[in-house]
Amino acid sequence: MLRILGLNLVFRKIFSHVPIKACHLTNIWTNFEKNCCFCTFLSKMEVEETNNVAIKRSLPDAGDEQIEPEQYKKIKLSETGISSDQSGTGKHTEIIESGLQALPSQPDENNVKEDEEEIDTAVLEEDEGDGDSFADMMKYGLVEEDVGITKFVSSRQGFSGILKERYSDFVVHEINKDGKIVVLDDLSVPADEEEPSEDIFSVLTAQDKQRLEDLQQFKNKEDSVTIEVIEDTKEKRTVIHQAVKGLFPGLETKTEEREGKKVIVAYHVAGKTALANPRKHSWPKSRGSYCHFVLYKENKDTMDAINVLSKYLRVKPNIFSYMGTKDKRAITVQEIAVVKITAQRLSHLNKCLMNFKLGNFSYKKYPLKLGELQGNSFTVVLRNITGSNQQVAQAMTSLRDIGFINYYGMQRFGTTAVPTYQVGKAILHNKWSEVMDLILKPRPGAERGYLVKCREEWAKTKDPEAALRKLPVKRCVEGQLLRGLAKYGMKNIASAFGMIPRNNRLMYIHSYQSYVWNKVVSKRIEEYGLQAVQGDLVLKGVTAVPIEESDVAKHTIHDVVMPLPGFDVLYPKHKIGKVYEEIMAVDGLDINNMKHKIRDYSLSGAYRKIIIRPQNVNWEILVYDDNKIPLVHTDVEKLESIPLPESSKDGKYKALKMDFSLPPSTYATMAIREVLKMDTSIKNQTQLNTVWLR
Repeated sequence: MLRILGLNLVFRKIFSHVPIKACHLTNIWTNFEKNCCFCTFLSKMEVEETNNVAIKRSLPDAGDEQIEPEQYKKIKLSETGISSDQSGTGKHTEIIESGLQALPSQPDENNVKEDEEEIDTAVLEEDEGDGDSFADMMKYGLVEEDVGITKFVSSRQGFSGILKERYSDFVVHEINKDGKIVVLDDLSVPADEEEPSEDIFSVLTAQDKQRLEDLQQFKNKEDSVTIEVIEDTKEKRTVIHQAVKGLFPGLETKTEEREGKKVIVAYHVAGKTALANPRKHSWPKSRGSYCHFVLYKENKDTMDAINVLSKYLRVKPNIFSYMGTKDKRAITVQEIAVVKITAQRLSHLNKCLMNFKLGNFSYKKYPLKLGELQGNSFTVVLRNITGSNQQVAQAMTSLRDIGFINYYGMQRFGTTAVPTYQVGKAILHNKWSEVMDLILKPRPGAERGYLVKCREEWAKTKDPEAALRKLPVKRCVEGQLLRGLAKYGMKNIASAFGMIPRNNRLMYIHSYQSYVWNKVVSKRIEEYGLQAVQGDLVLKGVTAVPIEESDVAKHTIHDVVMPLPGFDVLYPKHKIGKVYEEIMAVDGLDINNMKHKIRDYSLSGAYRKIIIRPQNVNWEILVYDDNKIPLVHTDVEKLESIPLPESSKDGKYKALKMDFSLPPSTYATMAIREVLKMDTSIKNQTQLNTVWLR
């Protein structure tokens, strides 16, 4: 019974969009036990969601803590990155960016620590029913005007539609460095004569596997595990050696004779570093060291997915590489590479994982690098649109031929009553008490109940340890800051703030840069329209130069870039250059002094195009009767020969299905905003969308 109660918590989180009754959970559990084979059922997904930005920066988003089904009171989990509702971001952030030009850092040792913390799941259970509805709480959220998003490219009339009524309405395929769209269309494992057959894994009993896993994870006091060989033959011993090494990286085996019988002894080959460094001596020299594969995932962030894969494979996340991160509320397809994990082992995960599929395996001599992608291809469905066919055609033609303003999207700035750019401004002012207050103070908005209680405790006592006790999971931004305050004290808040992972700290100041950029670009469009003018900036290579009067005719608005404020950029040579100074002066900042006494918070700046014209733009209008009917044919459905439901010719609802490609660091929702002429903020979308909030 306890197991079923625990599962109820897990599946309420994993399948929040699908109604599941408690009576179904026993069957689900049985299927997991039957199908997972050597994979341990891991429901805790440690999340470090990273959004894509234009200037070698990263913006974490929120994740979900999920609860181990076998335990119902206290559980242990490895601490990884940032989890759950950071200050300024929330689990309902629905905006997707196209990709990464530069580069959120991949997992490192700071984000993959071996220490553990306890989670009080009773607190999480109690939290399930806390607070008002999300729609009610979002009345405190930002709207586009708050962050400078005010202009459109065209003056035509817009129409309404619902964005991401279902996560499957938003499908993203990565475009790799060769310009090819990444698709999942092959689940086969490449032939490899040196790879042992899957049949070998059956030679280990469940008890053997558990003892070996405990040994691998240093969970027992012994330094070896002995496996008795039944029906002893050399061939049988060889198979057991292969099974142990294949299933448990970091373990070595040897044959010994004890009491006249031969046994196999498993032991650590390289101490605790073995888990981080896959065994080199067991990998064939003729095979490339990196297994590349296509990852298809549903409603999961890239880092979330990699953490899950690493748990099942019993390796650390930092052996994976990728070209760009993909956000959570979507179906996404991207290429991943992993060091010295065989295609066979990866393929085996398809039997164990839900909402994931791995395929298109190949071995190569190199990893993937962040930023190598050329962009992303989108298929987006906007449901319940009100526009006529003519309005839709006009909107999509304008998007194809002219493009959209390349604003930073709404998730860049958070979803609560304390926008991330306000925290960034306080950091740039070196006002650490204000930074602490903005992150920890109570605020209205969409937050989990335990965060609300933590904030209330902090406001009442200013005791970091007392406030920490209100958090069942400590590795959120608030928890990290409170840990820092407990360690360094209230007189050294800057050092306490440094306990937060670097990328998450930089999120705040980059949010302020984005806020200024959006406001200045709106002013630029208002002042000069959609023509290149004298004094605008264009790029020659990586260097920005102003347009001279004699060269104006050589350039269009699609060439013009605007700087993000910093100490190493050039500003426009017309009146908009002064607008930067004016906007920042209102905030008490000097644009000519962007260096901070803490080096991490010095801003060098970068350049960003102000108008983006999507490529490969296509669209069609669909009609339907059922809000839950899928309108996009996914890669997995194609692989499994599952046809799309036939659409009704006389349906009562109308949807716009649009396909387009965008370069890295571009927000797809800003393209959609131009089509609809609607505010894309969650505050506005929640008033339209009544399905995904349930």
